[in-house]
Amino acid sequence: MSQKGGKRYPLVMYTHMMNRWAPAIFTLGLAMLALAWGLFSWGMEEWRWITALSVGGFLVVVSLFMWLFRRSAYVQPFKDYLKLVTPLFRLKISYKRIRRTSAVTMASLFPPNSIRKSQVDVIQPIAKMTAIVLDLNAFPMSPTMLRLFLSSFFFKDKTPHLVILVADWMRFSAELESFRTGEVSSSALQHQRDISILSKLPKK
Repeated sequence: MSQKGGKRYPLVMYTHMMNRWAPAIFTLGLAMLALAWGLFSWGMEEWRWITALSVGGFLVVVSLFMWLFRRSAYVQPFKDYLKLVTPLFRLKISYKRIRRTSAVTMASLFPPNSIRKSQVDVIQPIAKMTAIVLDLNAFPMSPTMLRLFLSSFFFKDKTPHLVILVADWMRFSAELESFRTGEVSSSALQHQRDISILSKLPKK
């Protein structure tokens, strides 16, 4: 019998990257299709326009899949583990592996002077968002495999950990801790909401 899990929290970083790359890949695909039509109209060798047509069609299909599945990556707490899911990857992280959790802004985790210039534009729109960092006693699988399937922004350095960025980080943190401690209740969540409300009150 499968365990009953908590809420699914979409991974903001995955959605952010898909939203960033899908339009560019789609545009490139259309350009290749236009090139294929041009090569065909100019009477070029068949293999030339067929190659351009195939590449263009492939890129358009890939971009559409990226757009359709951009919200399909998520994390979900369960009784004994945290499940992390992407369209091509599923991972169960036992709570026994989690040493502690902390809430840190993306800007603090990835300051501009610590990442490549090409990554600065990626972080900038989400720099003020708060991520939950899971400090682990060991990676649940080979770090090489993890980095193959997950964005580099899931890792702040080479130590065993994962950076989890979700929109409702307070609720996710509260629910995760409730499952970890075995006390799935609304008290932790209410505490987080109280903190959120107090932080929005005007300061005197």
